[in-house]
Amino acid sequence: MSEYGDGTRSVHAGLPPAVPGEPFLPGPVFAAPYHLDPVAGPAATPNGYGRPDNRTRRLLEAAIGELEGGSALAFASGQAAVSAVLLSILRPGDHVVLPTDGYYPVRGFATSALSELGVKVSFAPTAGPHPSYAGVRLVLLETPANPGLDVCDIASLASEAHAAGALVAVDNTTATPLGQRPLDLGADISLASGTKALTGHSDLLLGYVTTRSTALLESLTSWRTLTGSIPGAFDAWLAHRSLLTLDVRLARQSSNAAAVVAALAARPDVTGLRWPGLPSDPSYAVASRQMRRIPGVVAFDLGSAERVARFLSASRLVAAATSFGGVHTSADRREQWGDDTAPGFVRLSCGIEDAADLVADITAALDA
Repeated sequence: MSEYGDGTRSVHAGLPPAVPGEPFLPGPVFAAPYHLDPVAGPAATPNGYGRPDNRTRRLLEAAIGELEGGSALAFASGQAAVSAVLLSILRPGDHVVLPTDGYYPVRGFATSALSELGVKVSFAPTAGPHPSYAGVRLVLLETPANPGLDVCDIASLASEAHAAGALVAVDNTTATPLGQRPLDLGADISLASGTKALTGHSDLLLGYVTTRSTALLESLTSWRTLTGSIPGAFDAWLAHRSLLTLDVRLARQSSNAAAVVAALAARPDVTGLRWPGLPSDPSYAVASRQMRRIPGVVAFDLGSAERVARFLSASRLVAAATSFGGVHTSADRREQWGDDTAPGFVRLSCGIEDAADLVADITAALDA
């Protein structure tokens, strides 16, 4: 389906062949055991037991794989997906490099669980400087980084890492596969929290990992089967249904972000404005080359925790909530979650409301 546009690919990704009388997207299959062939057993069918085998989950994985350009595995959450990558690849004595400004629970997991397993953990800022990758087993990138929205050159860093013998995994949560395809840019693995913009309705938890490497896919599949970190059938079905509108949701979110950024840039009481689609943004040059579209997430500073609280209380359209990428505009003060940010730092995720209404609401809330 690579010859089609984003909207067409999103609508048709992972759907089974058309059969008269059958739905476009079959309903979820709820099953733990399945009937087995009395003689051949599980060898006769792809459905043997619900943990490794589920038809609904396979359709979702086919859809995500088509969009990312690789083979996909779905996990119970984004954190489960990144944990699977780290723990299935790294062994005692290995060295991993993680972003200092990426998703904070990943750093917490690395400094506790990975270090206790004898894995050397190093950190580097997304925007650089980046270390030598000599002796490194795995480099994890997150671009655009959450929450600061710095961007790194995936192709360049992947080339350097591969030359040193390291694998490269990219957290593609903020961008989504319609924003960039890390596997096309040289990454060995693209992973994400599907909880965010990929599914976009704030009603399920999901993670996924994609790769073009048969060896990595087999290792990750074995890991997931043994640990049982799978999404339920209904969540997988909801996620696949949500993919159908991914293109139109992202388009509205991105255009809303552009309108909000223009309004915020004109205000002296807003500082530290970040959005990779803003020509003056430090990440603009790399993002323009690498990304196919800019996400609807904006970052800025209101100076204090108290002012953030007043802004969120005064707004009628901006929900005070963590996570991002949903159809409702939301914002949260990241310091309260453990991110190394200033007390007044805000991550705002633009939803799909009308841009004029959103800008008017944010402006009125800041005035208040």
